[in-house]
Amino acid sequence: MSEPDLTTSCVVIGAGQAGLSVAFYLRRLGLEPGEEFVVLDRGPRTGGAWQHRWEALRLGSAHRVNDLPGMDELGLSFETADHHAPAREVVADYYAQYEEHYGLQVVRPATVTRVEDLGGPLRVRFQTENGELELAGSTIVNATGTWGSPFVPHYPGIRDFAGRHVHTAEYTDATDFVDQDVVVVGAGTSAIGFILELEPHARSITWATRRPPQFLDEAVLNLEAAEKAVAAQDDAARAGRALPSIVSGTGVPRTRRIQAAVDRGVLEYRPMFDRIEVDGVRWDEFDVFQPAQAIVWATGFRPELRHLAPLKLREKEGGVTVASHHSERDPRIFFAGYGPSASTIGANRAGRNIARQVVATLSKMGR
Repeated sequence: MSEPDLTTSCVVIGAGQAGLSVAFYLRRLGLEPGEEFVVLDRGPRTGGAWQHRWEALRLGSAHRVNDLPGMDELGLSFETADHHAPAREVVADYYAQYEEHYGLQVVRPATVTRVEDLGGPLRVRFQTENGELELAGSTIVNATGTWGSPFVPHYPGIRDFAGRHVHTAEYTDATDFVDQDVVVVGAGTSAIGFILELEPHARSITWATRRPPQFLDEAVLNLEAAEKAVAAQDDAARAGRALPSIVSGTGVPRTRRIQAAVDRGVLEYRPMFDRIEVDGVRWDEFDVFQPAQAIVWATGFRPELRHLAPLKLREKEGGVTVASHHSERDPRIFFAGYGPSASTIGANRAGRNIARQVVATLSKMGR
């Protein structure tokens, strides 16, 4: 068995909000970036998942990004950021300044393919522009989030559809659907955003959801509902179950833009169709057929954990048992951006706690 190319005390996989938050606190607790901890990120540039989002998306109450810890030292805040510029550009710019200011030395593009147990250290295999490298780490912080694992539910006939299947991760611009009949699937903010963007371009828009959309009377995210959603994520993570959706627990804020769309009848939804046919979708119960040239699947994502498969952390219930941010099966593996820290609601809080636990674990190891 070959020896890894490099060795470090902690490997942080992912440089989105959760990964950068952990990195900030590891540095604050005395670990040297690039030496005592290494951050790997597969993105071609800064911004985490935001760098891949569609051009028309803007920062706002329905797509809020919390400030990173210590961002105020740079004089930056997403609260006062330009809400007219594409969100992906704003986030990428702020994250780039943040990484440089704190000297986090993020390695990118670096795509982690496997994490293996060597009986002491953990070997991280990752692909770079110069080929595959290996890095041995005493601890691992997995902060890969969900963007790399889009979820599309199976429906009868899905492979027979002659039109385009477009997931949120692949959506780029509403002008790609000019004069087309489009079916949008999903009840969250992304689905609603797509409908509003498609309105002036598509010939028709049909909105299908498994459950009725929950519009909140507040124009901003309800913090009590958000806390309940985070608690539900935490309960599932502790039990090793598949994680519930954050949006399903928080609802969609009724902004002025969304209320105007409701008033003019744009946001009228139908229950989920029963099957997909070559040129559209069909509801058997109502004997209704809707022609379509495209189906936009705003159906969310699943945690990206494939690279951890060799460690056999997954439970029969479909998830990974995570308590106090670390794997119950292997206390060397920490999770940021999973369970209660899977959104901006909990990522920063988790960053501090995880960093403290990593340092404590390293101390016990004599590192």
